[in-house]
Amino acid sequence: MGLDRKEDPFGAFNFRVQIDGIFVGGFSEVSGLKIETEVYSFREGGMNDFEYKLPKFTKFSDITFKRGITDWELYNWYLEVISGTISRKNGSIILYEKGNEKELIWYFFNAYPVRWEGSTFGASGSSVATETLVLTHNGIY
Repeated sequence: MGLDRKEDPFGAFNFRVQIDGIFVGGFSEVSGLKIETEVYSFREGGMNDFEYKLPKFTKFSDITFKRGITDWELYNWYLEVISGTISRKNGSIILYEKGNEKELIWYFFNAYPVRWEGSTFGASGSSVATETLVLTHNGIY
């Protein structure tokens, strides 16, 4: 076999997040890695059995990060946005394989927070206080 192929899919549990070159802690969940290219469809006159599809533009979904609250760094970043100071930052989501080998990296650019959500508190149980941060950005590569 000439191709070196991975037999099993990567586990989605071993990842780290970096923003402006700094690891920002352990997130329990990252979602929104979505890229979609919209298309323009049209039919040529007299050819009713065929439809052309041409790309219009590509859009990137917002990225949602969830973690246990450990500090106020992400919350303070969002407070800056609320006050009118938008500090755009670049970052990466790094997926590690067993043995802490970097396998896949997604880079996002010019991101800033558009939503922050605090935890739901309950007197019973031993759940962890969590925060959710949603970033909008100019692309994932």
